[in-house]
Amino acid sequence: MNTLTTLAENKVCAPRRNWKRLQVLSLLFAAAVLTGPSPAAASDAGVKLDPAPINPTDVASLQSGARTFANYCLNCHSASLMRWNRLMELGLSESQIKDNLMFASDKVGELMTVSMIRKEAKQAFGAVPPDLSVTARARGADWLYSYLRAFYRDPARPSGWNNAVFENVGMPNPLWQLQGERVRVEQTAKGGADKKDGHGPAHPSYKYELVKSGSLSPVQYDETVRDLVNFLVYVAEPAAPSRKLIGTLVLLFLLALLPLVWLLKREFWKDVH
Repeated sequence: MNTLTTLAENKVCAPRRNWKRLQVLSLLFAAAVLTGPSPAAASDAGVKLDPAPINPTDVASLQSGARTFANYCLNCHSASLMRWNRLMELGLSESQIKDNLMFASDKVGELMTVSMIRKEAKQAFGAVPPDLSVTARARGADWLYSYLRAFYRDPARPSGWNNAVFENVGMPNPLWQLQGERVRVEQTAKGGADKKDGHGPAHPSYKYELVKSGSLSPVQYDETVRDLVNFLVYVAEPAAPSRKLIGTLVLLFLLALLPLVWLLKREFWKDVH
């Protein structure tokens, strides 16, 4: 009799244990999502990255970034996963896109490609310029923002340019007319940027001397780079704002549903001892 009673109790308690196990697994999954990997704080060269002050909802910034991308980047770099007519989501009309942004395409439904031949590009730069469709997702906005502000003159390089974030890069500074020409003065930080006590590996920091002024002031240039990076983040995932909105609404719905589910569970188990 005792054995039968124990078996009966185990059968009754098994669903309850499964319910608790499911709750624990749900909490672990939520913790894993919330504490997922964060963007890298340092570049390939060990330079600490500057946070990109982008705003995906700033339409004026996105329009400015689209203009900079079309004028200075699209000569060599394509964005072959993006169509021109997608820019109408940024408040641009079809005529504005055609007249101000499209130089190598005829229809707004075409992809953002370049006419440069890959073989000629490799001969000129040593490597084919990469497609920038998902670069913001692969590298991160902070990396792009720091990279585009870290070019300096280097006579030892074939192009005459180098970059503190990506040392010995084959790409020359595409925005040098805006930024101007600088030379680098190297200084080394005393301690790690993430260490409060100043211990740990040091991140190199650099100072630059302007030898030839550009058409923009340093503040204006930073704003131009910010807009460009903002646009590249948009190109990498145009549906990101709507995706995040839907995700927020789903979470709010589940949160509102939670009390009802808990009451239902309590009503279901009230006669189970």
